[in-house]
Amino acid sequence: MTLIKPLGSELEEYVRDESRTVGRAETISFPANEAEVRAVLRELYASGMPITVQGARTGLAAGAVPNGGHVLNLSRMDAALGLRRDSDGTFYLRVQPGMVLANLRKALANKSLSTTGWGAQSLAALEELYAGAEQFFPTDPTETSACIGGMVACNASGARSYGYGPVRPHVSALRVVLSDGDVLALHRGDVRAEGRTLRLVTESGRELALDLPDYQMPHTKNASGYYVEDNMDALDLFVGSDGTLGVVTEVELALMPAPAVVWGVSCFFASESAALDFTVAVRPALEHAAAIEYFDAGALSILRSQRANSAAFASLPAVDPDFACCVYVELDCASEGEALHELYVIGDAMGAVGASEADTWVARTDVDRERQRFFRHAVPESVNMLIDERRRTDPTITKLGSDMSVPDERLHDVVALYRRTLAEAGLQSAAWGHIGNNHLHVNVLPRDAADFAAGKKLFSSWAAEVTRMGGAVSAEHGVGKIKRDFLRTMYGPEHILQMARLKRQLDPKGQLGRGNLFDEAVLDGLAAGTAPLDKARAEAKKGGELA
Repeated sequence: MTLIKPLGSELEEYVRDESRTVGRAETISFPANEAEVRAVLRELYASGMPITVQGARTGLAAGAVPNGGHVLNLSRMDAALGLRRDSDGTFYLRVQPGMVLANLRKALANKSLSTTGWGAQSLAALEELYAGAEQFFPTDPTETSACIGGMVACNASGARSYGYGPVRPHVSALRVVLSDGDVLALHRGDVRAEGRTLRLVTESGRELALDLPDYQMPHTKNASGYYVEDNMDALDLFVGSDGTLGVVTEVELALMPAPAVVWGVSCFFASESAALDFTVAVRPALEHAAAIEYFDAGALSILRSQRANSAAFASLPAVDPDFACCVYVELDCASEGEALHELYVIGDAMGAVGASEADTWVARTDVDRERQRFFRHAVPESVNMLIDERRRTDPTITKLGSDMSVPDERLHDVVALYRRTLAEAGLQSAAWGHIGNNHLHVNVLPRDAADFAAGKKLFSSWAAEVTRMGGAVSAEHGVGKIKRDFLRTMYGPEHILQMARLKRQLDPKGQLGRGNLFDEAVLDGLAAGTAPLDKARAEAKKGGELA
């Protein structure tokens, strides 16, 4: 019996994601294990039907939105598969890609992992895990309803990426099913590229020699296109590949001991320049900062309005009207003594920029931290509510959110760029996000179609300027379909073609994630990886990809 069924109106939610983008598809499947994934892919391979891989659909770049063809939804693949402990004491948990982050966190905190189907070695490792200090998985995207497979697909990060990095370094193994149903089993450290040539062997014994693109990635937080570098680990190519190279069916995650003391410090400033100076000063001085986050004047204004006008936000703490912006620092420490030392560092840094350490909220208990977490997460939620209200008047508009990062030395420059160009365009905005990584989500809040068009034009110009600063056009949300023009700006048409050729080597019919990373015209301009580059370039230009 086939797993594939028509995608009718009762399943229309599966043609959209959190980006508010709506696509289309003819069929859908909900495999429960790797064998069923392979069966679906083998059935679709003969026809060459496009396949869009989905999980929880919490993405903001429309990577999970289908552009015709088949939807392969992995949300039912949500089991924990086993556990091992390395000789250095690190625990490694194997999960299916549909495992939801919030459920994983809860199971680890409550020591309630489901062990159905586990072997004796995994069960023995679990006894050791439960007997020891609490373990956690540190990657922290805003949407805890995200699934692990989706986080791997876009190399997700979130607030704690300042201290722990994105998801990539915490992934120790993957199982990836290719478009024809063959399987790659990848373990960190087992296979490395030779320069920019990567040789892989599938479980069926097929040998693949992959030509990696020759671009240099920026030295900043980055989730833009394929991860490639000289002599790279094979595993890293598939993390952040936006569902275009294969279907991840198993992820092994490296766990970490949970910090003994977690304190949150919200620092308020009378000016944005003071907040930026504080950030630059405090980064090298703090030893235990897990997160350094930002809320600008627009974000704080929205929170004040929500607190005053919405019962759902009445519990938000009041923000003094004299405060223009806020920098939130999360401290993950081994003891309260360490945390107190870090508090003195923060106070000194505030004083050095003319701010007062009295203008802070310090959260040392679970209740206080939850209140601050509500404060942080209320900003994007409030902005979404505002835009949804405006869409009732003009359904053509959506929120426009940037996801760009720059090197440390360009933080002041990029914020000045944002402020100048937003003022020139007369656009309403609110900015928040990961200032510790020089990575702000600047959200344009269009009031009508003209604002929406102006905002999109502005983002395109930012992509070019951020690229010139040595930055990345996508720092954590991936490229998907929404930001593929920005990726072309960042790497140029030649490197986009190299990415397409690499994809064709792993996915000869170009079925997986069509429309993600680059326009389909580029992919169709390559004849299964054998067309000369100049011919592909000419065909892509005819298709409108190369301006």
